Order: sequence, then C-alpha cells, then structure tokens
Amino acid sequence: MTTDRRSFLSTLVAATATSALARDWTGQTPERYPDPDVIALDPSFEKLVQGNAPIRRLHTGMLWAEGPAWNGTGNYLVWSDIPNNAQMRWLPEDGHVSVMRNNANNSNGNTFDLQGRQISFEHATRRVVRYELDGKITVLADKFDGKPLNAPNDGAVHPDGSVWFTDPGYGSMMDYEGNKGELLLKESVYRIDPSGEITKITEDLEKPNGLCFSPDYKKVYIVDTGSPKNIRVYDVDGKTVKNGKVFATNKGQLADPKAKGNSDGIRCDVEGNLWCSAGWIGDGYDGVHVFNPEGKLIGFIKLPETASNVCFGGPKRNRFFITASQSLYSLYVNTRGAHHC
Repeated sequence: MTTDRRSFLSTLVAATATSALARDWTGQTPERYPDPDVIALDPSFEKLVQGNAPIRRLHTGMLWAEGPAWNGTGNYLVWSDIPNNAQMRWLPEDGHVSVMRNNANNSNGNTFDLQGRQISFEHATRRVVRYELDGKITVLADKFDGKPLNAPNDGAVHPDGSVWFTDPGYGSMMDYEGNKGELLLKESVYRIDPSGEITKITEDLEKPNGLCFSPDYKKVYIVDTGSPKNIRVYDVDGKTVKNGKVFATNKGQLADPKAKGNSDGIRCDVEGNLWCSAGWIGDGYDGVHVFNPEGKLIGFIKLPETASNVCFGGPKRNRFFITASQSLYSLYVNTRGAHHC
C-alpha cells in the first residue's frame, strides 16, 4: 500500500481521517479491497498482506477477551473472557460461538502442548493448569520458593516439553479479573520443566506479560507492560536466557509518538516477524503492530478496540486471530504462524 515516503504520509493522513469507528463491523456493508485498515508502514509489509481478505469481527459481547489459542486437532479457537470467568470456543464451519468452560478460574492466556492438551494461566487460583485428555486437571505450577504465584498471565510451550510463562500479578490486583490479594513474589518469568521443576527465567521486567518464541526457538520475546512499556528479546540458553535487550517500543506512527501505549500478547510468523497486540491510546494506534526481525515497525492492523492478544490458526496457520476488549477478530494473511498455536 505504501512505496515511498510521500505516499506513506498520505496513507497516514487518510487512515487518520477515516476512523475505524466509522466502519460497519456487522459485515453488512463490506469493505473495498484491499482492506483500508490493514496498513503498510513499510513496503516490506505488503508481501505479508492478503489483498483480497478483510478484517472480520467474528464475535462480540465479552467484557475482556484474552488468550486466543488454536486447536489443530479439534479445528477450533479457544479464548478467555476473564471477567465473565469463562473460556469461549469458535468453530470455523459455521462461526458458532459457545461457552466451552464456565468457572474457568478467570483464566487469561491459553495454549496447547505438543500432545494437544490445553494449558491455561489462571488468575483466581494463581496457577498454571493442564486439561488432560480424559477431562482431569493437572496443576503444573501454583507456587515458587514456597510462596503463591502472583497470577500467571501468558505463556508458550517449548519443543523440549517445558512451559514458559509470565507472572505479572494483574489478576491479583483486582476482583474484576481474579481475587484481589497481596503479591508475594517479584514479577517474573518462569519455566516449568517436564520433570515438574519450576525455575525462574528472569525478573528484569517490571510487568512481564505476552511471551512467544522465535521460529527456531533460539530467542524468546517478552512484553513488559510496566515501565518503560517495551518488548524485550533474549537468547534462549538451554533452560534459561541470556543477552536480554530491548527489541522494540510500541510507539505508533499514526498516533502515540511518545510511546505511552503498549503491547500485550504477541506471536511470530515463519519469517520471524513479530505480530503484537496494541492498545490504550485510541484510533490510529489500537489494533496490531507488526515488527520485522530487526525490530522495525512495518505494519499496522487498525481496530476500533484495544487489542489484548493474538494467535495464528486455521489448517494452514494463515488465519490471524485477535482478541480485542469485547470482541474477536480475524484476518487471512500471506504468511503462516511460526508455531502450532
């Protein structure tokens, strides 16, 4: 959509003038292709855009939608509605949405391990759990150094079978998304070994939040929603990390030049680009920011709500799902998710 500096600036002006709030998100009035709310901020993003695919709102009515994860075996998307204490499920065959689990302990993030078992990060109980294939629940983590976790938030599964997760404590800071209570541990990132051993990966983030691995699992990206609200990257060094540094700040090019907004959930595609939810600023910022492997902001998916989390899914992993405040969105893209969910 943009090929030089002049046309880039024209795109920004046009995008700002045409607010996403004016769009008919019911789908009754289709958008002209290419979708005007999928914006290339750098020519390199154009090859990732599927020109004849629209952003679609698949469902709305949640209070705070979070934690989308794709189940390849079941061919469905699961996500959390944290305040309503429910896990939701969307079926691609007919767009059917249902409550998959009531009393989900205010789960936030969700993922699936390599055996297809769902793993959820619960606020209310301050634990990480795995739903077994027979329906039973296995608690993978609820304490560290003899103290309760703060409120596990998000995580990912490594090919060695370990589960990496963040523990910023948001769910214990309010009753709306968990049970308000004291945080007894420094906000940190942890690793659950297949043996059950829990180790601390790092505590150098104020509020570690979204987490994902690079396509080759040699790096891990972690969002800090504390101060200064950036995305950090680390080299994976066996069971720990090293060489942590700032990968990017979520400074918008259409809005928020002072970088007061922030990201939350993140995912990598097969080329190593990082697709990051973004929000809390408003029109021209809220949605998804896409960074190339060098940390350059190259693309923007404009939404009318603060985006909380993202994932790739579908049989070809080329459908991009976004949980955003009260709604669930999707967009077909011309790339694939780096990992299985």
